Amino acid sequence: MKKSEIQIFLAHASEDKPAVLALHERLKQAGYKPWLDKKDLIPGQNWRSVIPKAIADSQLFIACLSQRSISKQGFVQREFKMALNQYADRPPNSIYLIPLRLDECDIPDLRQEEYGLNLRDLHWLDYWKEDGFEQLERAITHQFNPEPEEPKKPVIVTPPLSVFNFEIVRVNAKGEQINKESKQSQYFREDLGNGITLEMVAIPGGTFTMGTEDEEIEKLVKKFNWEGFRRERPQHEVTVPSFFMGKYPITQAQWKAIASRTDLKVKQDLDFKPAYFKDRPDSDRRPVEQVNWYDAIEFCARLSKLTVREYLLHSEAEWEYACRAGTTTPFYFGETITGELANYNASNTYADEPNGEYRNETTRVGQFPPNAFGLYDMHGNVREWCADTWHDNYDGAPTDGSVWIENGNDNRSPLRGGSWGYNPTYCRSAIRYDYYFRRVNRINNYGFRVVCGAGRTL
Repeated sequence: MKKSEIQIFLAHASEDKPAVLALHERLKQAGYKPWLDKKDLIPGQNWRSVIPKAIADSQLFIACLSQRSISKQGFVQREFKMALNQYADRPPNSIYLIPLRLDECDIPDLRQEEYGLNLRDLHWLDYWKEDGFEQLERAITHQFNPEPEEPKKPVIVTPPLSVFNFEIVRVNAKGEQINKESKQSQYFREDLGNGITLEMVAIPGGTFTMGTEDEEIEKLVKKFNWEGFRRERPQHEVTVPSFFMGKYPITQAQWKAIASRTDLKVKQDLDFKPAYFKDRPDSDRRPVEQVNWYDAIEFCARLSKLTVREYLLHSEAEWEYACRAGTTTPFYFGETITGELANYNASNTYADEPNGEYRNETTRVGQFPPNAFGLYDMHGNVREWCADTWHDNYDGAPTDGSVWIENGNDNRSPLRGGSWGYNPTYCRSAIRYDYYFRRVNRINNYGFRVVCGAGRTL
């Protein structure tokens, strides 16, 4: 029997629907054929007759249990009893029915009197533990020993896109506005639950020059007395395929929506409210900060499970390409930035612009003008973790926009974009900062945004 032929019935109470939906998607991604009323019942069907047939046709019945649902009466209890009947008719020592605990709960005293069976007689599976899904696959493999299937080409489904309009501005070295232009980009929304959404902007593929030319680097080193600018060399051409990128850094509201979903946990727990600036009136719309690289990776993994779409941290090349949005100037605004255009330490200047306000904290996302792709807060607010390992310069860097891991320092990763606490010099499109902070660090100007591919693999 092949994986795709193993039908798995998921019995559950409505209180556990979110967790069971996530389990359904994970089983589907693993190649099985899960059966779930919300996904497989067709409008107009008589569920009282369809569900018993689905139970009888299934090779495996999973009784999903939790503290919220173990004492619930009704049709879910009838499903369990139907499964016990089926179990009794199966060959001895076969695995047909698995009590699966979604959290630390008691197994209900549910008996099938004719055969003397009790749900408690069956060894349960603790899905809430870190290796829960691996243990479930172990049980399935033990019983069915699925045959290998020929690899299938992934089916790419383009998400439905909408259009949004915005204005971009350009300034000269004095910070004076010299141009304003209307633009539009495409995007789609992911529903994170409870009215929280994530907007993903379509970034067209293209070729750009990454890094800073040697002559400009030497000017920067001399002007600002910092050798770190040499990390932006050698300048090189990179071709980046199209992708989607978060319109904003991940906000505190978006973080809580995913961090609170412990049923989606992959490797580690997440603090629900890690941000230093979490008690402000607009904190839900501010970027989440005080998250380290591993926190961001876990967030992406949970988001991928929830949406059945692969979410990742961006590569350095993807970030710089997206930030520049076709520009070659130090900032996507032009020769400099001002405190009216971004949130950074504007009491310091980069070129000939006047001193501005130093806000000394994060600001809500989308407050300042975007770049030509429709991305906000790429300069300032919070620095953004990249997926790459740290390299001291671009010698040997990939030219296809991919994440650079080989021969890097895998205890560290680059951060991009500057922050509310940094001078404008460190908010430039090309800035690479910095090599000595580790992936485990949680600091109140460290945040992130996410990317995903152009299609969804089903």
